[in-house]
Amino acid sequence: MSTTGTSSFVVVANRLPVDRVVTADGRTTWRRSPGGLVTALAPVMRAYDGAWVGWTGTPDDAPDRFSTDDMDLVAVPLSAEDVAMYYEGFSNATLWPLYHDVIVSPEYHREWWDAYRKVNQRFAEAAAEVADEDAVVFIQDYQLQLVPQLLRRMRPDLKIGFFLHIPFPPTELFAQLPWRRQILEGLLGADLVGFQRTGAAGNFESLADHFTSATLAGDRLITEDGREVLARAFPISIEVEEVARLADDPEVKARAATIREEVGSPKYILLGVDRLDYTKGIGHRLKAFGELLRDGVITPEEAVLLQVATPSRERVEAYQTLRDEVELQVGRLNGDFGRIGTPAVHYLHSSYERAELVALLLAADVMVVTPLRDGMNLVAKEYVSARSDLRGALVLSEFAGAADELGDGAFLVNPHDIDGLKRTMMAAMRIEDAEAEQRMKLLRDHVISHDITRWARDFLTALRAI
Repeated sequence: MSTTGTSSFVVVANRLPVDRVVTADGRTTWRRSPGGLVTALAPVMRAYDGAWVGWTGTPDDAPDRFSTDDMDLVAVPLSAEDVAMYYEGFSNATLWPLYHDVIVSPEYHREWWDAYRKVNQRFAEAAAEVADEDAVVFIQDYQLQLVPQLLRRMRPDLKIGFFLHIPFPPTELFAQLPWRRQILEGLLGADLVGFQRTGAAGNFESLADHFTSATLAGDRLITEDGREVLARAFPISIEVEEVARLADDPEVKARAATIREEVGSPKYILLGVDRLDYTKGIGHRLKAFGELLRDGVITPEEAVLLQVATPSRERVEAYQTLRDEVELQVGRLNGDFGRIGTPAVHYLHSSYERAELVALLLAADVMVVTPLRDGMNLVAKEYVSARSDLRGALVLSEFAGAADELGDGAFLVNPHDIDGLKRTMMAAMRIEDAEAEQRMKLLRDHVISHDITRWARDFLTALRAI
């Protein structure tokens, strides 16, 4: 394929980093989207003046190439059928549960796989068109695992990196996938395959060595044509300065104080901020908190749980069921333990602007991050970045990728162990000020020195060195 693009650095992701906004007079504008991936890559795109290839988020919507927020944006069209089969189907009802320890059973449908292949081909073609000769192309996440190989066939001149934001499963789980070889070969089209944790990189190496023609030689995979592929861990992070700036804003600080008043000015506010997803352990968290109330260890006047559950994949049946279960659980807790004007759990099924999120982080005495499996969990790092006062405590699941980095300062816990989770939550609430400051300083030193800029620099440096 001939080179027609104008970008020396190209990001390829399922979604563009913007949302369409229609103004009152009917004009269309675009604003930056929320979410971990956008937060991670927006500063990188600004630094490299790159192009971003992705879907707008609306079926059959593919505007011509445009620029906003210092980025060139290239839209890939998806039909309603593509969304149902490639995105909601294969990506989120097959791969997502499989890669998250089969918490919910994956579904395997051949028509979903066919849609996944076709859409990945479309993304690869768009990237091939926009990339300059010898450009660096950075492909993102589980929705596009075939793109590296497809793109390499069209544009062997490119330097191709791929990063998986979610966990990568071990052999006994991944082997269930009927298209396991094709997925592995798709990833082997990259020069560098990045993961959140070292164990995930090891899983990929073992699986590729076993199920494909590639052979593992030292720390590299050698493909059939003699090309080397490196798999390594690159724990993703956040734009620390953005969170810190908001945390220092007087209006945000005032909002944090107001939040404390609005929930009854308890001694302790425990905060959970998650997408409403079965991987996040929201039910385990609610169960542990409810048992603390039932046991009389705490009272609603002393401690409240503020749970933000951002809407997610609301057309997928498993997520509809999860919402019903969580809301039933919240209702029962408030019915059993709440008082007039003093609910035990403040449950918010909504999305929030960044300033409001940081205000919530400042208001929280204990941040409770208890996923059953998570690639990283950036909210844990955002909480640490917001706490320049060195107050607060972080309860963190050992099954989140962040546990590898934040274990020295966080209260690590196995969320499946409800008794252990109860003890850990209590320890975080009752921590002495001196210990809290010491722990938070350890956490902040790491997060500040390992921010998103360093993540991008480390990955791109390793990619260009191959």
